[in-house]
Amino acid sequence: MDQIKHMKSLYIGIDIGTTATKAVCFDKQGNVIRQISKSYEMYHPKPDWSVQNPQEILETVKECITEITKDIQPQFISFSSAMQSIIAIDKNGKTLTDAILWADNRAAAIAEKLKNSDKGKHFYQKTGIPIHPFSPMTKIAWFKEFDSEIFSRTFKFISIKEYIWHHLTNEYFTDTSMASGTGLLNIHTLQWDEEVLDFLEIKPHQLATVCEVTHQCKGISDDFLYIIGGGDGALANLGTGAMNEGCIALTIGTSGAVRLPIDKPYLDEQMRTQCYHLMKDQYLTLGAVNNGAIILQWLRETLLKTEQSFEVLFEEAEKIPAGSEGLLFVPYLLGERAPIWDASAQGALLGMHITHTRAHLVRATLEGILFGLFQITEILLPDPEIRKQTKVMASGGFGKSELWLQMTADIFQMQVETSQTIEGSSWGAVMIGIQSQGEKIINETKTGKTYYPNLAYKNVYEVSFNKFKKVYPLLKDF
Repeated sequence: MDQIKHMKSLYIGIDIGTTATKAVCFDKQGNVIRQISKSYEMYHPKPDWSVQNPQEILETVKECITEITKDIQPQFISFSSAMQSIIAIDKNGKTLTDAILWADNRAAAIAEKLKNSDKGKHFYQKTGIPIHPFSPMTKIAWFKEFDSEIFSRTFKFISIKEYIWHHLTNEYFTDTSMASGTGLLNIHTLQWDEEVLDFLEIKPHQLATVCEVTHQCKGISDDFLYIIGGGDGALANLGTGAMNEGCIALTIGTSGAVRLPIDKPYLDEQMRTQCYHLMKDQYLTLGAVNNGAIILQWLRETLLKTEQSFEVLFEEAEKIPAGSEGLLFVPYLLGERAPIWDASAQGALLGMHITHTRAHLVRATLEGILFGLFQITEILLPDPEIRKQTKVMASGGFGKSELWLQMTADIFQMQVETSQTIEGSSWGAVMIGIQSQGEKIINETKTGKTYYPNLAYKNVYEVSFNKFKKVYPLLKDF
């Protein structure tokens, strides 16, 4: 403890996730000095609703800050956050709603109608965000249509990150990284889009002020320097070294995403991908899925009804051959975002035989989640030869599972590298903070273990993956 207390140049990254907040203290080389994680609940008060208590998350973040800074004075505290949450607040800063999450599908009907219109296609070309109930834009549209009382009383619509930032600094600010995921920001001008706001019948002052990811402010009740940071996806790219040429980032936490760095906005003609800004001429084209590790949690708790650890379940799954002996799981239990953008999509389990066991179910679930993410990778990198030359930089909780990482290399048939800092979003936030201090940003991310594709599994996974891609179009009408 005394050694930590006397260390110089300590930095803290706070990652406000969907299921937990993680606080990580780093030195300048990216070594983890101390880390803390505290979880909280997601609630489903009505069908299709997914919400959290903003005050509960705020108190959790404050507790993490108190504990991580015990006996140390960091150079700064920088933030990463899960994206696409929305909270309505009144003029006194009190919440009028829960934090409505990306997984909330209450705006599905509104999104479906707008998505198929010329206006919806036009909005995508301006914002880079497909029309889907995950976006704050469609959630605000839902309030306008179905809850006019809340809509009329709302002083501002903000995300959970902006809610926390306001309580720490007394500012209503949002960075371009977070704002570019809302469906409200013009990805070309990096300002709130007046046409989209007119459609929603709101004014720019009802949203937070847009700023750069390096924006900083002193805390109102402490001596800490806070850096606003960015969204967890973009910062995971930065923290794992996947903003470099020849890299693509893969993150699997509660949800999942594949992100490719680019130097200017990219918009897909079929509206299958998203586009985020990080800073200056750094953008990301990406696809995010609803159904990440949360599906494994559902499998263990609801279907298998077991208290055995994931480590035990994975050990069993590792003994099952690639392709799960014909068992195929399409894990659209929460609807799906990329690449189908259908909030009403449902899961499907096909090819079940009496000889299949729970180990087959676990392996098929791991494979199904990866198939969904590889389908996005095919869109972002359609040329197989380019994919072979591109490294997958892995981050998120799945980076702690050697089985899942090797399966990624085998299904993608790409080299997979982990960062020595598995919590890439926290380190990415710290990298932003270092740059905000006028110092050169650190790009030489230390990589951990490398996983190489096993060519022996190439054919069996190609067969399974081609079946996977056919299931949704065939069953959609059902």
